Amino acid sequence: MHVKQTIAIIGATGNMGQAIAKSLAKEENRLLLFSSNLQKAQLLAEEIKSNNAAVEVEGIACPVDASWEADIIILAVPYQAEAETAKKIKDVARQKIVISISNPLNATYDGLVTSADTSAAEELQKLLPDSKVIKAFNTTYAADFAQPVIDGKQTDAFIAGDHSSAVTVVEELARTAGFNPVIAGPLAVSRTLENMQLLMIQLTMKYNYNWHAGWKILHN
Repeated sequence: MHVKQTIAIIGATGNMGQAIAKSLAKEENRLLLFSSNLQKAQLLAEEIKSNNAAVEVEGIACPVDASWEADIIILAVPYQAEAETAKKIKDVARQKIVISISNPLNATYDGLVTSADTSAAEELQKLLPDSKVIKAFNTTYAADFAQPVIDGKQTDAFIAGDHSSAVTVVEELARTAGFNPVIAGPLAVSRTLENMQLLMIQLTMKYNYNWHAGWKILHN
């Protein structure tokens, strides 16, 4: 049975933010969309409502207000903006699920700016010590949300986290978005997941996947 969640998407009008918002509007969740451009957030909310009149969705002018009301906070912002965003929402994000979707790519896409012994998600957990940080959606392109079945196969969405109940909630969100959720392990596995997407981006540029590709584990 689906449990209705209030979900704040910080950075909702970026490519990933929009894709996540539209896909999570399929279920009876309440979506709070924050963007530094409030008008864009409100237009996105109107677009989502036009496709699903029953959905509760609104553009919000302040990331703190959006996070305060939310059960789940999705940081759909670049890695470079995470520390500043975390500082703003720290007090209102206590005991809440915070989803890290970012990949800490360098400017030339040939490496990560994080050291090998950490990840963007682990750094975010340090900044939000009282929150339940979960890594998810970093291995999926924005286009995958609109079309999660590629070449007849459902794209896998990898999830990593140290809080089992929070991982279960995020697993359900991945299903709602149309993916096959794969629980990859504790939050430290984010190091591998972030490197996986670095590789996917490199392969996309090399072989021209047109920014619509995904990971799939094939098994018996």
